[in-house]
Amino acid sequence: MRHLRLQSSLAVGFFILACCLGSSTALAQLVCLPAPRLLTTMPMGGQVGTSFDVKITGENIEPGDELRFSNPAITAKPKLGKDGAPVAGQYVVSIAKDCSPGIHEARVMTRLGISSSRAFNVGVLPEATQAKANTTLETAMKLDLNSICNAVMTKQKVDFYTFEANQGQRIIVDCAAKGIDSKLNPVVIIADEQGMDLQVERRGGMLDFEVPQTGKYVIKLHGLTYDGGPHHFYRLALKKAANDEVVARMPSIQKVSAFSWPPVGLTDKSIKPETEPNNQHAQAQKITLPCDITGSFFPAADVDTFEFTAKKGDVWWVEVASERLGRPTDPSIVVQHVSGKPGSETITDLVELSDIPSPVKVSSNGYSYDGPPYNAGSSDILGKVVIKQDGLHRLQLRDLFGGTRNDPKNIYRLVIRKAAPDFALVGWALHMNLRNGDRNALSKPIALRAGATMPIEVVVVRRDGFDGEIELFMDNLPNGVTATGLKIPKGKSRGIMVVSAEGSAPRGLTSAQFFGRATIDGKEVTRTCRMASMQWPVKNAWSEVPSPRLMADVPVSVSNSELAPITISPAEKKVWEVTAGEKLTLPLTHERRSEFSGANITLKTYGAGFEKVPAFDAPLTADQSQAVLDLAALKTPPGEYKIAFYGYAVVKYQENLEAVAEAKTALMQAKQDAEALAAEAKKLAEIVKSAPDAQRPSAETAAKAAAEKAKMAQASIANADKQLKNATAKAKPKDIVDIIVSTPVTIRVNPAKKAK
Repeated sequence: MRHLRLQSSLAVGFFILACCLGSSTALAQLVCLPAPRLLTTMPMGGQVGTSFDVKITGENIEPGDELRFSNPAITAKPKLGKDGAPVAGQYVVSIAKDCSPGIHEARVMTRLGISSSRAFNVGVLPEATQAKANTTLETAMKLDLNSICNAVMTKQKVDFYTFEANQGQRIIVDCAAKGIDSKLNPVVIIADEQGMDLQVERRGGMLDFEVPQTGKYVIKLHGLTYDGGPHHFYRLALKKAANDEVVARMPSIQKVSAFSWPPVGLTDKSIKPETEPNNQHAQAQKITLPCDITGSFFPAADVDTFEFTAKKGDVWWVEVASERLGRPTDPSIVVQHVSGKPGSETITDLVELSDIPSPVKVSSNGYSYDGPPYNAGSSDILGKVVIKQDGLHRLQLRDLFGGTRNDPKNIYRLVIRKAAPDFALVGWALHMNLRNGDRNALSKPIALRAGATMPIEVVVVRRDGFDGEIELFMDNLPNGVTATGLKIPKGKSRGIMVVSAEGSAPRGLTSAQFFGRATIDGKEVTRTCRMASMQWPVKNAWSEVPSPRLMADVPVSVSNSELAPITISPAEKKVWEVTAGEKLTLPLTHERRSEFSGANITLKTYGAGFEKVPAFDAPLTADQSQAVLDLAALKTPPGEYKIAFYGYAVVKYQENLEAVAEAKTALMQAKQDAEALAAEAKKLAEIVKSAPDAQRPSAETAAKAAAEKAKMAQASIANADKQLKNATAKAKPKDIVDIIVSTPVTIRVNPAKKAK
């Protein structure tokens, strides 16, 4: 695919950032306040109707956190140890019998709110988990046919499995890795019993193996560069298949580009297959418009040719999906007008179609330097064909790099239709983009600290000529959380959703509904907005290319364990009115809960009609500031607008101050308990000295027990003191650069009064 990655409008030069921070320390700052991130689950899925143990790892995840899933048919309870206490990071997961197979999301609800997600797979086959090292032929793990094994690749090793099969059986070996959030690029090999290779797959495909003779066979699996480690997990499926069966791959996550497919209302009711051979002009498949055709770029260098008649002035919209179906393809179309007789044809090129462009400017270098790597564009096709002459037309569809690909699974769907104006939306949490080691691309769940505001960038792919404005909405939010959409203007491709939590908001979590609304042909149309996130937190995109994907749902949480460092908001919650061509002075209040490095924050403005407001400084040491909006310079027409202010600041972040307070209380209590037990032990020791001979043994036993308790109490003091020191060290202020966004402001621009 030839696209680079998206650029966020938050991307600014470092010199601007330095001004915002007012500090020379910016070069080495940590980036973004801590957020919870789920990194691994083991296993990565399970069979419907079963219960099993799951272990998790993550960042900013603590004992006692709740494991949750996007599908309510999947539930989890903490695993209890022999002492009846929960085992840290372990759960018993149950999948209901009516749970839908496929990819779901696993997340953890933590002290800081909801975590980023990890793909969790539900299937119908029995499952096993790699229990011990199987990195030699002698220690190979035996697999049953029609089963799935969950495993982790060991670095610089090969995993070995064995299975038994009968002559003539068709065996499918499918390894899910990239499609389930893994960092592994698997190489899968089927070998004979001695380990000699019979069939190899190096590109992440599926092995389709006909058993030559009854006996034992070996599966060997390793990373393409022999990489491995806890983030290089995989699910290995071993299945029998009928000779004529079309075997589907294991479910896979979706790239961000997939958000724009399918068009609303598309069904398979009128779909027709392409008919081979149709490579040559003389073999062109005859079609009538409109049409809906499915085919494949197979064999290598395949060119599918179609012919249709059309009239001058006709306008047709052509859409091809292949890359958005998860295939590594790059479709291209040429439409030509054909006149004359066969053998003496006159061919006139009408239009060439390729690529759905990114809705916003992509990063100039493919990393996170001047924009996060969210690419909502696609190598698929969405374009217009205007017929200029009556008569026969020829459409040729090919994969631009199909000469190097020879896979019948490289399917496509070709839809040619009259204009059906519409739109598709996708959003993601905005990133900051700094220099050197701060080229970050972090997964950022919508996990709000009370008092915080989070910006979500929303982009649109417009279909079939629709160019109207789109209002953005989010419903079903936790108590104390509001969402305000800064609309996508007419003809533009970008808007902002501002999600804010009140300072007094209680802890909560909901599955939000995110959508956009527009008027098309006089009717109100509502479309869901998909959310995208990084698969992995990439703290330095020089060393690792970030990989974003679409999410299955939109969880929103709020936490009051830690509060936002500062809340910037208009002095009054009202509609602020101004006359077109005049100035509006907008007073802002600062509710500060933290210290900052630097005296000021430089604020810019989100929101159509006001994005050209010059940047201005607001003090980080004061309780108020003001924004001056010059409507004469902005030339903002009358109407109602929603805006927000944003900038960067270096927060002196202190982690979990509650833990420090709790540790101090625990140490104080341990000292009190130790003092009381020491006094009791001393008292019982004195009793032993004066006890009659008959009572002395029992007195000595009681004194010994009391002395042991007093000794244990001293150990408890040492442990509590250690916990306090650890909590205090964690809470030591550290400089972290974060995005600061104000709560939204509603402004009504009234028409200027006409001179009499």
